Amino acid sequence: MATPGSPTATAGGELTLGGDMTIRRLGYGAMRITGPGIWGEPEDRDAAIALLRRVVELDVNFIDTADSYGPDVSEQLIAEALHPYPDDLVIATKGGLTRPGPGSWAPDCRPERLKKCCDASLLRLKLDTIALYQLHTDDQKVPFEEQVGALAELREEGKVRHVGLSNVGRDHVDRARQIVPIVSVQNRYSITARDSEEVLRKCQQDGLAFIPWFPLDAGGIAQDALEQVARRHGATPMQVALAWLLAHSPAMLPIPGTSSIPHLEENVEAASLKLDAGDLALLEEA
Repeated sequence: MATPGSPTATAGGELTLGGDMTIRRLGYGAMRITGPGIWGEPEDRDAAIALLRRVVELDVNFIDTADSYGPDVSEQLIAEALHPYPDDLVIATKGGLTRPGPGSWAPDCRPERLKKCCDASLLRLKLDTIALYQLHTDDQKVPFEEQVGALAELREEGKVRHVGLSNVGRDHVDRARQIVPIVSVQNRYSITARDSEEVLRKCQQDGLAFIPWFPLDAGGIAQDALEQVARRHGATPMQVALAWLLAHSPAMLPIPGTSSIPHLEENVEAASLKLDAGDLALLEEA
């Protein structure tokens, strides 16, 4: 368990997915617990297991993964470390990307394949129903409505509780919602990469969660403004970047990933960092 009085994810507040799943607004992205190039087994499997257990100890109750992380490895590790799962833990996964090799990704979102991907994820995660199943990308070779239609069928069959999208634009969200209720969108977003601002605002307006992947730009965030605010609060620039995300929109659900327990604990501490109006103004100007 977390040390009494130590920061946990509860400090970041909560949001509700789909009207029936309340989660803490600082989650964990389980991509980096695999091997180099997001390929194969981690160099230290025991350390990956310990990390996942520490995630839950810090009151993080939203873990995001995908069948393509490894492939398969991330989902297998989550089940090994945490099953049987805590009652309030939400595990979100994704389908639609294939892995030709380390560091390589290619879409394949044919409906029949998406259904097989979901079935395989259910087995690896040891679940009867996936709480949040996300289309990992829009496959340009397959009509978008057919891709989303497959997820709608999975939801009707009870294999999926809620449906989300990833790597999409505002128009995709509107089109998908004509087929199935959408509860979240996961796009690349950070204080230095804000191309999806319009999608974020739509999520906020329509009551959807916005899940920023690469929320820290993997360390490429050391700008003067971040460092200035960090010094003011006795924090790190990465902690300030996470706190900015939480303050920027109530729809925001950051999922910083790491393979290091100290780095995980540092990220979770960011949930307790409250930026004032001056901090936010300085960061917005930057």
